[in-house]
Amino acid sequence: MNIIKVKDTQMGGKEAFKIVKDDIENNGAKVLGLATGSSPITLYNEMTSSDLDFSNMTSVNLDEYVGLKPDNEQSYHYFMNEHLFNKKPFKNSYVPDGSNPDAEAATKAYDKIIEENPIDLQILGIGRNGHIGFNEPGSPLDGTTRKVGLTESTIEANTRFFEDEKDVPRFAYSMGIGSILKAKKIILLAYGENKADAIAATVDGPVTEDCPASALQNHPDVTLIIDDAAASKLK
Repeated sequence: MNIIKVKDTQMGGKEAFKIVKDDIENNGAKVLGLATGSSPITLYNEMTSSDLDFSNMTSVNLDEYVGLKPDNEQSYHYFMNEHLFNKKPFKNSYVPDGSNPDAEAATKAYDKIIEENPIDLQILGIGRNGHIGFNEPGSPLDGTTRKVGLTESTIEANTRFFEDEKDVPRFAYSMGIGSILKAKKIILLAYGENKADAIAATVDGPVTEDCPASALQNHPDVTLIIDDAAASKLK
């Protein structure tokens, strides 16, 4: 793994953007795998303020809450529109269909999208328990898109985005770890002391379902962009 240490999220966004820009301009990247949450926001700010044209590119998002329609302000579809797509539209933008109650149909349809649009560069955040996408501890390291139940720690972490804890969805459709690992290149963004244990387990720990992100050790091209606090427990 390549580790880039930065002083704050702003610098992290700039470093990540350099990699994205280089991959598009010099490697011909056409498909970006995208993440939601607070970690990639500064990267998306760099993308929207740049002169890069994404109108011939495709994006494939990691996950979506089950039960939320795309126009719901708490949906990840809405998040992506607000932070990226409304300002820098892509030719095609895919997010799992959280409004589809048929989990088998929704997940199979998304696997087909991933198969037809192989991801060149995948952006990831990481949860305090080491989850990537919504692949919580115990998730199969070779998994594809599936419906997952969210852990209490993830629900608690997401409560800040909702008016009431009761409103936080308990399930999500998520790209599987096996699908994530098929991306040609991966960038993981992590900031803050509350991510330090997860980063240490990802980099220094064994590859185990107990820390889903540890599977990234098996990928040939992963860059971690982390601040000093997130890096504080690395060996």
